[in-house]
Amino acid sequence: MGSDLVTVGRVGKPHGLDGGFFVEGASARKGVFAEGATLYTGGEPATVVASRHGSGGRPVIRLDRDVERGAELSVERATLPGLTDEDEFYVFELVGLSVEEEGGRQLGRVREVLEYPGNDVLELDSGASLPLVEACVRQVDLAGGRIVVAVGFADPD
Repeated sequence: MGSDLVTVGRVGKPHGLDGGFFVEGASARKGVFAEGATLYTGGEPATVVASRHGSGGRPVIRLDRDVERGAELSVERATLPGLTDEDEFYVFELVGLSVEEEGGRQLGRVREVLEYPGNDVLELDSGASLPLVEACVRQVDLAGGRIVVAVGFADPD
């Protein structure tokens, strides 16, 4: 599997008796879980045959084949709409970037991005957690592979 697949959620708990399930950590991007959309799980394509919203607005979908709970759901990167603004980025693109404070202190690398109702949170391999908000994140430099954050959000050495 190349980097051509982008994770957009995980198979969550079953919903109803028809094989539908909640999508955990679902991408908010429109149309990703629409009926007829192709999702990849286990490297194999599956078609969304039913799509609705369950409690809390989370997507509930049913695929044309059985999938294991906890399995990652992905889409082809090429199917994602292009980003219009150079300040825009997909959250998945942040994983693996190095994080440094203004002034150059290295804080670690992004291990994962957690989605919370208020804002997303960057979890670093150093154990630090940083809010993905403008006050904290000063620059996302995808080309340079780094994120620059304001001083004061990470624990001091």
